Amino acid sequence: MTLADWIEQLPFLNQLTADEKRRLETDAQLVEVPSHTKLFSPGDECGAFLLVIDGSVRVQMVGDNGREIVLYRVESGQTCVLTTACLLSHEAYNAEALTEEKTTAIALPARAFQEFLATSNGFRDLVFASYGQRISSLVLLVEEVAFKRIDVRLAQFIARHKDSNGVVKKTHYDLAVELGSAREVISRQLKEFEKKGWIELHRGKLIVKKPEDLKSFISHHCD
Repeated sequence: MTLADWIEQLPFLNQLTADEKRRLETDAQLVEVPSHTKLFSPGDECGAFLLVIDGSVRVQMVGDNGREIVLYRVESGQTCVLTTACLLSHEAYNAEALTEEKTTAIALPARAFQEFLATSNGFRDLVFASYGQRISSLVLLVEEVAFKRIDVRLAQFIARHKDSNGVVKKTHYDLAVELGSAREVISRQLKEFEKKGWIELHRGKLIVKKPEDLKSFISHHCD
């Protein structure tokens, strides 16, 4: 599909006028990025605003000690709040982003982004609605990391991400990154879950054996 086709079909661009869609077609470009490609790193300048059409981009921070934490993912119909913040403040990125699968997006250069923001009510609403939603989710992330027990957060993650067979295809390291913890802490907690019979650990994955016990544990500590 061409850029013009995507612009006409994407629901989140419906609020743009016909003239604004034509302008977007002229100023933007359609980009396809392979899986596992780094899109930006801390210190990079932001050159374009991205509207993800298909795929997934993981945005994360890496501490001085090498620990990583996933801040959020940008998926179909979404924009990156850090990119928006950098374009608005004219500051460099303070995190990194990588594609988790082949990703297609509309890239709008910084100059055109500023012009659209100043002249298009529909575009401005789209940008700030996405911005507000993402800020709310980041506040919840900070609250979880700062105040919620890691065993409860781990149990919640497992419960949310197990497939229909009870399988979670994540390594201990993957789980540590997702939850902003140390691999050793996650491994120790998983062993505790396994001792209780809630899960079964395998290389690169785990299997939930007692979902009701896991659910009961979560409910008890979240009431």
